[in-house]
Amino acid sequence: MKQKFNIITSTCVPLPLENVDTDQIIPARFLKATTREEKFFGDNLFRDWRYKADGSLNEHFVLNDPTYGGCILVAGKNFGSGSSREHAAWAIAGYGFRVVISSFFADIHKNNELNNFVLPVVVSEDFLSELFQSIKADPKMEVEVDLPRQTVTNKATGRSEHFDINGYKKHCLINGLDDIDFLVQNEAKTVAWENSAAL
Repeated sequence: MKQKFNIITSTCVPLPLENVDTDQIIPARFLKATTREEKFFGDNLFRDWRYKADGSLNEHFVLNDPTYGGCILVAGKNFGSGSSREHAAWAIAGYGFRVVISSFFADIHKNNELNNFVLPVVVSEDFLSELFQSIKADPKMEVEVDLPRQTVTNKATGRSEHFDINGYKKHCLINGLDDIDFLVQNEAKTVAWENSAAL
């Protein structure tokens, strides 16, 4: 979903697991879907962890725990490894997460998140560990993600870190633009350049 980014302040859902791959985010059987409906993929985010083999709810999985909520997912190191399926980013966005914080993302998955208006925020392992501790101590604590300033703040401790983002992707997120929107917005400049190059 196209949503403009500015400053997001939210409680968090903790997933302190490392090496979460795209098959765990959205199992391969859902890649056959002929829909891009956000709710479909959101409902099946972490499907095999959210539900038991008999289809009943796994009450021990964090997404099924009413203690936690919000639009920020805090995940362990190496999030989104494995296949390049964009469906994983669709599922994260479809569930309602707007930010994923980790100490490391697989490159392709990181770009897929950006292309689907989910902001991947890379922090130090020390900062990530502190976030998990703060959430465990108080599930109602909030994190502030300031995209214009490129800072993430643990509001429980006041500690902040700067994060990096590609300048083009930052522009697109702040303005709610996908790649096509950006090209259309700059059509006149493109035509002018093509005309000048043809001379």
